[in-house]
Amino acid sequence: MDRFKAAHASAEDWAHAAQGCVDVLGKMPEGANLGFLYVTDVLADDVANIVAYLRQHTGVEHWVGSVGIGVCGGDKEYFDLPALAVMVGAFPENKFRVFPTIAESVDQLSAADTEWIARQGPTSALVHASPENAKSARLLFELAETTNAFLLGGMTSSRGSACQIAGRLTGGGVSGVLFAPEVPLATCLSQGCRVLGESHLISDCLDNVIIGLDGRRAMEVFVETLGSRYRDDPLSAARHVLAAIPVEGSDIGDYLVRDIVAIDPQRGWLAVGSHVHPGDRLMFVERDAVTATTELIRSLERLKSRLDTEPKGAIYISCIARGPGMFGKSGTEIGIIRQAFGELPLVGFFANGEISNARVYGYTGVLILFT
Repeated sequence: MDRFKAAHASAEDWAHAAQGCVDVLGKMPEGANLGFLYVTDVLADDVANIVAYLRQHTGVEHWVGSVGIGVCGGDKEYFDLPALAVMVGAFPENKFRVFPTIAESVDQLSAADTEWIARQGPTSALVHASPENAKSARLLFELAETTNAFLLGGMTSSRGSACQIAGRLTGGGVSGVLFAPEVPLATCLSQGCRVLGESHLISDCLDNVIIGLDGRRAMEVFVETLGSRYRDDPLSAARHVLAAIPVEGSDIGDYLVRDIVAIDPQRGWLAVGSHVHPGDRLMFVERDAVTATTELIRSLERLKSRLDTEPKGAIYISCIARGPGMFGKSGTEIGIIRQAFGELPLVGFFANGEISNARVYGYTGVLILFT
């Protein structure tokens, strides 16, 4: 019998959407004990009711998930609609641990959580984090160091209530579920941008303001990198061109994309959406649907070559700047995933930052496979 089942539905209200998902799920997988739930922000105020309904009608006690500006399930993406994407799975007993929000420090983990971590030695985790909490990025690293787990997930995205699900309604920090070694996962991350030119040395900066690159004014290097397309209007380039910080020690050219949030043409300074330090490297990249498609296909091919068994279920977390806004139509990314792995149970959401190896990325896609 299948270990995972997934469903998705949209309706005029949360109750009919939840009922639609339960009807599609039908008979639960034998031993189903963990559910994954992603809810569009149109239904953000109804999440507690949705969780209670699903718990009652599926018999699955433990739930994790998040609100998203968009959600996906099967071959469907939902934006600006009241919609749910639900997946239930059967996991080895006591080999996962749901933990509610930690907002200040990993010391907020309960004694029972800490004991479970020490006893089981988790190797991976699905996490959801609040972009409204300035400590979220640090908390992810703290959690990874404390548990030695590989953290995967996404930042909650919402135009209203930015809540998460971790056993109950929660939010404001980092929450999710830890998995023991007996729960095998496979994952890949795909970038969504085209690199423009070479990387540059940050020679002068203050917080998130880049003053100098390679010993020259940052703006001068930026305009030079842009070439003829934006040379006469570099201010408009910031809507399409982004900063990228290479991941130190990466052998695959990995990088973290950050928005260019301000340009000071008089001083020749650039401000980016992340603190930087003198001596860091920085590149410029451009959002590009062709590159994003190619990168996703390549990432899935590499992931598939590493698998010894067929995946049983999947979670896909994509950036809110991808989806139909980047690819021109709905369902492009999950269509590519289905071409690679077939019609496996899949749910996910469009995040305000994607999490892989405890790092917060942007403009990427993160696929998690349960094998």
